Amino acid sequence: MKTVKIDARGMHYTPLNQKIRAAVADGAEEIILDNILGQRFIGDGLRGNVRIIVNGVPGGDLGIFMSGPTCIVHGNAEHAPGNTMDKGMLVIHGSAGDAVAHSMRGGKVFIKNNIGYRGGIHMKQYEVEARPILVVGGTAHSFLGEYMAGGLVLVLGIGKDKAMTDRGIGSGIHGGEIIIRGEVDDYLLGTGAKKFKFTESDLERIAPTIKNFCEQFGYDPAEFLDTNYTRIGPASSRPFASKYVWE
Repeated sequence: MKTVKIDARGMHYTPLNQKIRAAVADGAEEIILDNILGQRFIGDGLRGNVRIIVNGVPGGDLGIFMSGPTCIVHGNAEHAPGNTMDKGMLVIHGSAGDAVAHSMRGGKVFIKNNIGYRGGIHMKQYEVEARPILVVGGTAHSFLGEYMAGGLVLVLGIGKDKAMTDRGIGSGIHGGEIIIRGEVDDYLLGTGAKKFKFTESDLERIAPTIKNFCEQFGYDPAEFLDTNYTRIGPASSRPFASKYVWE
């Protein structure tokens, strides 16, 4: 395996990303980034099967428009990792900020701990070929899955009394599904969101995702392979139809 190491200490994000692109163009299969501290746009628009190891805390829009690579972060991440990501995987061994997986349209984003507000906002899906997946090991703040149009958001609530305690879950959702471990109080649902019974069939569908997530972070998947979940989806394909005037 061809590995390239880059020490990013004190480096502006523009030359850093130029170095990453040059390494990919030169055939690197693995890129190790040391001393990352807030540099933005790491992995932006990258294609192929390269593996990027980030040691530190990357800045906003990690993996934006990324299509194929795997990016593993040993630390936390700032806002919007996975923004409009098309394919590939982000694995974050910590927490992340707001708007995680914003407009994501394919691939996987796995967060070991917690995320901020508006996680999964406007995630979208193309039939079955391009189905984005966001898994949060801990909890998420308000407006999880806002305006969601497709894909899967899964919140496991590891180490929490309740996986979700913030309001606005699925506000404006018109596609896709949000699955939360345990019970979800009705008052936490956003406009246009509805709870559905979680079945054995649902568990069978998401079991591969649970196993994949647990594999990344060293959890035992058996702990999560039951029907103790709440599934949330759209009550209607047009949740705000009554807000408009039609002639």
